[in-house]
Amino acid sequence: MRAEPESPAIEAPAGPAAPALVLASASPRRLELLRQIGLPPDLVRPAKLDETPLPRELPRPYAKRLARAKAEAVAAAEPEAFVVAADTVVALGRRILPKAEDEATARACLEKLSGRRHTVFGGLAVRAPDGRWAERIAVTAVALKRLSAEEIAAYLASGEWHGKAGGYAIQGRAAAYVPWIGGSYSNVVGLDLALTAKLLGGLGYPVTRRLAAGDAG
Repeated sequence: MRAEPESPAIEAPAGPAAPALVLASASPRRLELLRQIGLPPDLVRPAKLDETPLPRELPRPYAKRLARAKAEAVAAAEPEAFVVAADTVVALGRRILPKAEDEATARACLEKLSGRRHTVFGGLAVRAPDGRWAERIAVTAVALKRLSAEEIAAYLASGEWHGKAGGYAIQGRAAAYVPWIGGSYSNVVGLDLALTAKLLGGLGYPVTRRLAAGDAG
């Protein structure tokens, strides 16, 4: 009796591919944060905007406006993707502290923050391929110890203040100067991770599937 030829193996169909995830930011910190929770973006596409606060603009609406504007700018070029945009604003009361691009600005920020509590507002905007939006503001209170002139000089010498809102990086050496925070730590670094995952999932992005797959990019 002749043996029947074996049927070719049939592979199970793969699940539908997730739409692309685009990070609308040049921040390496936000990229690393998304990788940390297994959601590395498929594309990093920074938005080029004038980030100057409007006259008398307050910190919370400023953070919200910039996050939305960044997402809109990138979504126009990536309409089929999920776009995540964020903006981090360090505020002392109603005053918006600048991103420190030079040592004098960093020193001024540290001297203002020394021995006081301040607020970090994290504007977050997510746009889905179908045009739906989700927007939130994360709010974290941060206490900085009273800094001596020597501590300020040592921190300035490290150079890690460069480009940081408020003139410090909590994920770096400045952690030694922060005895207390209230709220999301990752928001202070640059992106509230729990909130980002919640907004993406609410718009239909397969967050749980990506996490289960152990996607590391």
